[in-house]
Amino acid sequence: MAVTLCGVWMPNPTLSGNVLPSQIKPSSTALAATPHLVSSSTIQIVGGKSHGQYVNERVNTNRTFEDSSEESLWTNLDADLYHWTKTLRPIQWYPGHIAKTEKELKEQLKLMDVVIEVRDARIPLSTSHPQMESWLGNRKRILVLNREDMISTEDRNAWATYYAMQGIKVVFSNGQLGMGSMRLSRLAKALASGVNVKRRAKGLLPRPGFKICPRRLAVRAGIVGYPNVGKSSLINRLLKRRMCPAAPRPGVTRELKWVHFGRDLELLDSPGIIPMRISDQSAAIKLAMCDDIGERSYDVADVAAILVQMLMRLPSVGSKNLYNRYKIDSDGLCGNIFVHKLAVQLFNGDTHQAAFRILTDFRKGKFGWIALERPPR
Repeated sequence: MAVTLCGVWMPNPTLSGNVLPSQIKPSSTALAATPHLVSSSTIQIVGGKSHGQYVNERVNTNRTFEDSSEESLWTNLDADLYHWTKTLRPIQWYPGHIAKTEKELKEQLKLMDVVIEVRDARIPLSTSHPQMESWLGNRKRILVLNREDMISTEDRNAWATYYAMQGIKVVFSNGQLGMGSMRLSRLAKALASGVNVKRRAKGLLPRPGFKICPRRLAVRAGIVGYPNVGKSSLINRLLKRRMCPAAPRPGVTRELKWVHFGRDLELLDSPGIIPMRISDQSAAIKLAMCDDIGERSYDVADVAAILVQMLMRLPSVGSKNLYNRYKIDSDGLCGNIFVHKLAVQLFNGDTHQAAFRILTDFRKGKFGWIALERPPR
């Protein structure tokens, strides 16, 4: 059950703790609790086997309780987010250059040996293109979660475990500072070397490379992903020079560009690709929060209000940290009231400026480094 408060759907405070996830329809990229896949180590105490077993059982019980609480938190947050977005104007963004790029990129992907898919580490599920798997087929893939400096160690470990269980090679990186670029470089070159060995074994002729080395056996790797996830910055870090235009906003790269990397690897920088229609509005609003979609596609005040409500529910932030930063009470977890109060306090009633300040503070890590998604079970 729910009540409408301040124009944003809010859970009934007397019932929210009793609503079962099965009673609320979740979004397709559901936020879920992080599974703790590593079993707890056995505690051995000298002086008696039974005592050691008792302590171990107590520790396991505590961890089970913590896992259950965390699972409930993310499940409820996912359900809330689904209902909050139902009343808003749908977020859709599909500039003309993306339509042209998508067509060209799908043709280029047929020629790729390796594909490097870049996602935003804060929202790895929401920055996963729904058609990417069908486009890639059986090609070798490296998954890069960029902006690892913007999530907590706990978030990072959760995603690392999740993808390791799926057998997916994942690299955490920070395209701005270069963290992870060396590991990505080694992994890409290792895959390239393996591809070359197979090509020679099949008696294939060297693939034409750049004009400076037309007979080199070049392995082609495409770097793909959503807008503004850091693809061009990552390439510049790999090449150790600025070869691709990069800026902290979506839509800067507008055409495909080949660049040479190392002795036998060619990289394709591509504009961000996004579905023509985003059916999952929970994912769409997280793209807006993280600045991974064009600002004209959404109402800044609505996005900021929902972000406030999410942050209030996350233990790592909560109402206390929001109050410490803005000196404003949370007023029963209502994001709209919070935005309006901040507008009156700092911006002469301008809610757009107030909302933009909240989003900017989140994007700059003023509330701490946190992810807005956890791996599904």
